[in-house]
Amino acid sequence: MSAASADVEVEVEIVLVKAGRTKIRYPAEVVADDGVRLSVRAPWAADGVRDFGFVRFEPGDVFTEHYWRDRWYAVKEVRSGDGTLKGWYCDVTRPAAVDAGQVVVEDLDLDLWVSADGGEVLRLDEDEFAASGLAGADPEAAACAVAALDELEALGRDGLLDLLR
Repeated sequence: MSAASADVEVEVEIVLVKAGRTKIRYPAEVVADDGVRLSVRAPWAADGVRDFGFVRFEPGDVFTEHYWRDRWYAVKEVRSGDGTLKGWYCDVTRPAAVDAGQVVVEDLDLDLWVSADGGEVLRLDEDEFAASGLAGADPEAAACAVAALDELEALGRDGLLDLLR
């Protein structure tokens, strides 16, 4: 992957959409873009602390986020303000749409957490996914989402970093 160059946007706006509504938007610095995978860096963009029980996201945390134009997920490396790796938060999404300084990603409810030491690999929000109705409304997208979560879990158990090299 090549580093961001003069012909690549230096900053983009990340737009996370869920169920047809914008969930959050925030600026991010482009780290690299090879035409398939776009990598950006951004501070924790939500207000306050979000404690999941297995990890806390908080002001000062830095996310290096990887979006693919051809894969049904995004992988976010999470570090504390002092640089300590917390782990990887993976969102199952439709492939990212990158255009005119924006990265639009549709969240499909399924998530995966991989701890920094790889000891915890947690499938998340499967109940939300089932309740979303995607399987009935768009069975093909639902199948892609489930396959993406399975792929992420396997990658998490086999060393997620290999995906990001």
